[in-house]
Amino acid sequence: MTQIERLDSESSISLAWLSAALGVDRSAIYRHRWKQNPEIGPPDRILRRPKQRPFRSLSDEEESQILSACHSARFVDKAPQEIYATLLDEGVYLGSVRTMYRILAKHEEVRERRAIVRHGNYTKPELLATGPNQVWSWDITKLLGPRKWVYYYLYVLLDIFSRYVVGWMLAERESGEFARHLIAESCEKQKVKPEGLIIHSDRGSPMISKPVAQLMGDLGITKSLNRPHVSNDNPFSEAQFKTLKYCPAFPDRFGSPQDGRAFCRTFFPWYNTEHRHGGIGYYTPESVHYGKAQAFFETRVQALNEAYAKHPERFVGKPPRPAQVPTEVWINPPKPESEDVADDYLLFV
Repeated sequence: MTQIERLDSESSISLAWLSAALGVDRSAIYRHRWKQNPEIGPPDRILRRPKQRPFRSLSDEEESQILSACHSARFVDKAPQEIYATLLDEGVYLGSVRTMYRILAKHEEVRERRAIVRHGNYTKPELLATGPNQVWSWDITKLLGPRKWVYYYLYVLLDIFSRYVVGWMLAERESGEFARHLIAESCEKQKVKPEGLIIHSDRGSPMISKPVAQLMGDLGITKSLNRPHVSNDNPFSEAQFKTLKYCPAFPDRFGSPQDGRAFCRTFFPWYNTEHRHGGIGYYTPESVHYGKAQAFFETRVQALNEAYAKHPERFVGKPPRPAQVPTEVWINPPKPESEDVADDYLLFV
């Protein structure tokens, strides 16, 4: 403002040009002058002009006719589009559809009349596991039975740090009681302290059932649930089901529950002890779960160092290194807070 006042008094540059060049609104300049010298009075732009009705607007009587028509028993349950079309078919024109909406909004009569479900704000689960038996994830998937509409339900309990399947069950229906038995037996088999265990799942009926809730409450297990309508809050169980169903030996259908259990008794030992999992550095879930992966890491390092010593020209820059043993696993890792960057330099561009 000081520069504008100086240039305005010392040069012949117009105030309009100065305000445009410096990016300052002309009304702000007038307002600043008025505040600095109240005796000159407010500029004309600040003085309120009497509000005039636009010449195209409807009169109060015409607005009342539209409002009365919308309130009538004939049209009270109809949308303005229908009212407009019906009256037009009868040779009557009161106003446009937009005008009807504007008049109804003026009287606060425009809103959603249907009963719409409004979902609450759910906190995103952020779970960290730095070792086995800290966070388990579980889910249920359907297996096709011998004919249409026949399914078998596979319950799988997974440790997210090691991807080790700590328990599974195949049943002919979904049941919270079945899930309760599976969780209790898995805790006993793994000899875990329930007080420090978190079990994560989606919001299916068995997951939020009373038997499961009572068991977790009795044992002191912390329960974690997906957000509704969010498909990626339980990624480890979903990835394990994909590995199961993309297995070459996985059949199109199972003839009976016994067939399904026979397949699972073969698949899950292979998955835990032989499958090299990409999410944990291509170590087996069993080796990570029971602390054997570090020995395999050192064996891999030695083998790669020997290969580099024999043929260094085949490797660029440095000896190859194997994937590290995982040290932490997240479900929804928190995003780092973005640093605020000063934009003062933009003023000089």
